[in-house]
Amino acid sequence: MKLLLLLILVGFLTACWPSRIGFRDVGGMPEEWKSFHLQTLQINASTCPLNYSPNLSEALKDGIQNNSRLNLAVNAKDAEVRISGEITQYNVQPIALQNGDNAAKNRLSVTVQFSINTVVPKQEEIKLSVTRFSDFDATTNFASVENQLLAAINEQIVQDVLNKLMSNW
Repeated sequence: MKLLLLLILVGFLTACWPSRIGFRDVGGMPEEWKSFHLQTLQINASTCPLNYSPNLSEALKDGIQNNSRLNLAVNAKDAEVRISGEITQYNVQPIALQNGDNAAKNRLSVTVQFSINTVVPKQEEIKLSVTRFSDFDATTNFASVENQLLAAINEQIVQDVLNKLMSNW
């Protein structure tokens, strides 16, 4: 009787045993993807600083390389994933109005339109629109906090692009 219970217990445990164990998370990203190419983002927002496009582009390259198995390809023709895009909105707006028309807080908003083209396992174009923001105190000089705000926004944008790449399209 004990032997029968032991055999049944072993049977249940082996049925639940994982077939593959590893520390590499492949997610929904196709195995054929080895590299990506990111074209420097274009600026189509009138108030966007000229240095923001290359800064965001570099943050995206670093984020994708550090958080996925994709390597950066020098040429677009060598990459299985090709990413391009444009910054379409960059503005500061008051958000928390107090007595009269005085704002207690302001919000920096950035919108980026991405086009992600894949060549394997099938040729496909995916559009992604990302809008992210960061709030700051209205009494603070915007120029003194702009880099900190953009760093926080860049992290969110990078995460959105990574989520899109890792998800099952």
